[in-house]
Amino acid sequence: MASSSPTPVRFLTGITTSGTPHLGNYVGSVRHSVRFSRQAHVQSFYFLADYHALIKVDEPARIQRSTLEIAATWLACGLDPERVTFYRQSDIAEIPELTWFLTCVTAKGLLNRAHAYKAQMDKSIARGEDPDADVSAGLFMYPVLMGADILMFNAHKVPVGRDQVQHIEMARDMAQRFNHLYGEHFTLPEAEIDDAVATLPGLDGRKMSKSYDNTIPLFTPRAQLQKLIAGIVTDSRAPGEPKETEGSALFQIYQAFADAQETEALRRAFADGIAWGDAKQLLFERIDREIGPLRQAYDTLINDPARIEKILLAGAEKARAISRPFMAELRHAVGLRNLGAARDKAAAPKAAKAARPAFKQYREKDGLYYFKLLDENGSQLLQSLGFASPQEAGRAIGQLRAQRGTALTLLAAQLEPVDNATVRAATDALEALAAAEAAGHKN
Repeated sequence: MASSSPTPVRFLTGITTSGTPHLGNYVGSVRHSVRFSRQAHVQSFYFLADYHALIKVDEPARIQRSTLEIAATWLACGLDPERVTFYRQSDIAEIPELTWFLTCVTAKGLLNRAHAYKAQMDKSIARGEDPDADVSAGLFMYPVLMGADILMFNAHKVPVGRDQVQHIEMARDMAQRFNHLYGEHFTLPEAEIDDAVATLPGLDGRKMSKSYDNTIPLFTPRAQLQKLIAGIVTDSRAPGEPKETEGSALFQIYQAFADAQETEALRRAFADGIAWGDAKQLLFERIDREIGPLRQAYDTLINDPARIEKILLAGAEKARAISRPFMAELRHAVGLRNLGAARDKAAAPKAAKAARPAFKQYREKDGLYYFKLLDENGSQLLQSLGFASPQEAGRAIGQLRAQRGTALTLLAAQLEPVDNATVRAATDALEALAAAEAAGHKN
């Protein structure tokens, strides 16, 4: 008896399009995520978080350039757009709508505890200003938008640095609250952390961040890479003096690229008093050995923006094949429903056996098995693609009967594309069919 395939695990990650990708992005997000995308039974979602960029950047050209650079980076680092779903956040119209749904169930007190919001307030207080002086509504609502990014695709795992774990916990809170009010619609996401590379230090020892202007651009030319590494802050210990690995930005960056044997060798060299210049040269050579082969692919991509735009638009269509039917399910769940359907149900005579939606399963000349969902008037709402056996088609029908709108999302790739209005009508029909069958069982 053949064993069934494991349920795919969904990984989702994004990078804000607010600047040039740097080594911290690479070891803390890009490399980590691409590795998972190549595993069997993994569904990966990658997005360019350009809505998030609007919170902190008011330079349109910078956001556009960053979007191009980050897309080229992911592709150069081995992302396969045929295998994964790779899209631009702003191309998914359902994300801001879901953000509003989540806003309506998220406690203000939860958002008050967000690290980014509290940090900005602390800065204002330190300057003797009103705590909310530099806080936009966008900054305050940032965790809700991030929650929508994650929950829209029911991600199981979200690769993040340890400093981002709070956002995943907040997304779980939003999902639980929504599920409590409207039924089980959202998967509760989990943070996926690699402690060795969760946070990479920058040139000055603080977290590598565009905000601190202490980054090492990922695909900077080789000579510039060497110059930047030479500028990493170290202490004043002379050659021959033992050096501490604890707290050393140079050592931490090396560790993020090296294997265990290489890391141990540098640890011994620190204890033996390696000169800082020699240690920096080792770091440069180790980074360039990994990044150098990717740089050529990046340069080719960055000079062909039309190709990248085409890839992103194709990815958006793959993403919306999931987000459109799922949003229709959520709209129905909160009460944004077809009023005509409600009137028709109310007007139906109770004594007569009312017509109800129905599935029709059949075989075509190509030898494959198909089904369609018809409404109570016999009009077609859904049409499947071909299945190899009637059992496979039957299982899909059973899933639609049992899970209704949720199954529309899961089975999107096995159905002919439909627009939002049709998805809403199909969701209503499946709910009506379930209600009619439940009533029949009771009678």
